[in-house]
Parts: sequence; structure tokens; C-alpha cells
Amino acid sequence: MNEQQINDIRNDFPILSEKIYNKDLIYFDNGATTQKPRSVVEKIEQGYYHTNANIHRGVHFLSQKATEAHEEARSIVANFLGTDKKEEIIFTRGTTEAINLIAFSYGEAYCSEGDEIVVSVMEHHSNIVPWQMLCERKKMTLRVIPANEAGELDMTAYQNMLNERTKLVSVMHVSNVLGTINPVADIIKLAHAQNTPVLIDGAQAVPHIAVNVKELDADFYVFSGHKIYAPTGIGVLYGKENWLNAIPPYQGGGEMISTVSFKKTTYNELPFKFEAGTPDYIGSTALAEALKYVLNIGIDKIADYEHQLMMYATEELNKIQGMRIIGNAQNKSSVISFLVNDIHPYDIGMLLDKLGIAVRTGHHCAQPLIDSLGIPGTIRVSFAFYNTKAEIDVFVTALKKVVTMLS
Repeated sequence: MNEQQINDIRNDFPILSEKIYNKDLIYFDNGATTQKPRSVVEKIEQGYYHTNANIHRGVHFLSQKATEAHEEARSIVANFLGTDKKEEIIFTRGTTEAINLIAFSYGEAYCSEGDEIVVSVMEHHSNIVPWQMLCERKKMTLRVIPANEAGELDMTAYQNMLNERTKLVSVMHVSNVLGTINPVADIIKLAHAQNTPVLIDGAQAVPHIAVNVKELDADFYVFSGHKIYAPTGIGVLYGKENWLNAIPPYQGGGEMISTVSFKKTTYNELPFKFEAGTPDYIGSTALAEALKYVLNIGIDKIADYEHQLMMYATEELNKIQGMRIIGNAQNKSSVISFLVNDIHPYDIGMLLDKLGIAVRTGHHCAQPLIDSLGIPGTIRVSFAFYNTKAEIDVFVTALKKVVTMLS
């Protein structure tokens, strides 16, 4: 993307013109949440002001319009993920709820005492704790794939831990700390050789790289809207139709039912079986608008540009004395975590904030990974397509100043 295209994109994001402590905002915390373009915010406003009505149940005009928009959004998500079956798309509140849904529904149906779940050492807490809870309920074992010093999963160790007791593998596509793009196609292929289904946490993948769930052959794939320029509180669970039909509902209530009596309740067809209660039909249409925005730019163009930003920032950061970048995988997305000398990450983050630069510090909801590395946490910069090399230059200059102050 050229400079004019980036400027046009930045104009779509009003928050990027904000001043922080009288400094131009530099927002490098996209791994936590992304900013929202005007078109997404306008879509929310349009929904509430012009077509707001509860969906699927009303015969009146507004209800039908809202229903059509919600179901069109489902089709857009399905197309974005590479499936032609929109009933394989379940709307959730985000990645966390989607993982919990599978941990409960699949766990109740298919897991028993003595079985095993496989995750990796680099998982976000949302892809650890639900499986720990399942293991506690069912008296199962949680197995953990280790990683090497570069931040790459040990695939030999992974293959060796797969056995007849392995009931599910759940790993992240892209590490929110290390930036590692995991070989999920190989992970899935090895698991399927043992007839074991796989869930992929795509929260950090879908904003940055092309994802096709059919090509990956993923059984389940999850992501959050707010990571990809959509609102908070809306997310997606993709599941193969056969699995979604086989597992029980996660929650009970309206919409997910076919018939209800005090003797017996029968469940609705997909996808409504897993969408109890009034869904976030405004959020779903805003998510679809965000995906259209991304597709209009082109996910391959985004991936290429963000890779350029990451490589440029890595080169400049490595010029700083005492710099230690955490995670040097060969296949890496637009995240850089680092430490400088023995300065605490929090101190660096606080001073950068005073200079108008938003970064993330701490364990990034990946405490087991941070503990395994023997570090207190990291400073993390995470890029989006609206960031620029000029911003990186300002950031590096500011970081050098901060390091000098704290050394």
C-alpha cells in the first residue's frame, strides 16, 4: 500500500487524530483491540436509528429488516472464513465465549475420566482455563505442547503426545505475545490421523492473514470482532456441521428451541441451537461491515504491509543497546514483544504513554508462557494497517529517551 492509501485509511479512523498529553496519538496496542472505522460506527447508528427490532420472531417490517441484516451478516462471515454453509457460523460474545461453548458442549458429550486435552504453552488464558475447568469436572488431563527458544512449537513433542485418550486439540493460530504463526494445518492433519478434532483460536490471525477453514480442515475456529475493527461483545464460532449437530446446546432459553413443554424441550436447527436469547443483531451487522472494510483493502495487501512494518520495527529496535526481542519465529505476524536491559516493562510503558504512545505491558493473558520464559512480562507493540513507519520512528526515538531515563 502506498502513502496516499494509508492516509486515506487513517482518515477513516477519527481516534487516530486524538492528542494524548498534547502529543499525537500513536496506537500500537492493536493486539488488545483495534480502532473502528467510521463505516462500522455508522452501521451501529443506522441499525439503532432505522431498523431496530428483535429478530426472527416478528412479522412486522422492522423485525424482518433486522432479521435480514443479521442473517446477511452471517453469510458475510461464512464467506470471509471460506465456508459455503452459513449455518456453520455461530455468533457469540467473542473468542472466550466460543471456546467455553465448545469446552462445555463437546466436553459433556465426548469426554470422560482419563481422557486428555492438548493445548500449547503459548495459549491465551481463554484457551487454557475452560479446558482446565473441563478437566476438573471430568477428571481428565491437560497436556501442553512446549516451544523452543525462538517461540516455535515443538511438533515432535506434539505428535508424541497424541494418543487414543486425546479427545481434542485446542491451539492458537497466532501468538498474541510472540507473534508466532503456528503451523495449524500440520497440527490439524496430525490430530485427524488420530481421529481427534481440533479447535483453532484465530483471534490474532483473522485481522492479519487470510484464513480458510475448509482448506485448514479445522473442526472449530473462533475469533473476536473487536480484534478486527468491529465492536466489542460480538464474536464467531465456526464449527463443522456434523460436530455442531452432534454436541448439545451450551445455553437454554428462547430462540434455541423448536418446541417447549414441561415434559420435554426439543432444540432448534443450526445455527440457532447455540444462540439462546436475543442475539447482538446490531453487533453482527457491524462485524460484517468491518469484514467488508478489510476485504475492500485486501487481506493479502494488509498482511504484506503489516509484515513490512514489523520487519522495519524489528530492525530499528535491535539497534537499541540492551534490546531483547521475545519471540523470533521464522513465520511471524505483526507483534513484537521485548525487554530492555533489566528495566521493568511497566515503567517503560508508563513513560511511553506520557509521550502519546500506547503499548501493552505485562503477561498479556499468557502467564504460563511468560513464566516458562522466566521473565516478569514484556512490552508489546502490535501493528495494524493504519500504522506507519513514521510512527515507528517516533516510537523508537521515544523508547531510546525512556531507556536513558530509566537506566
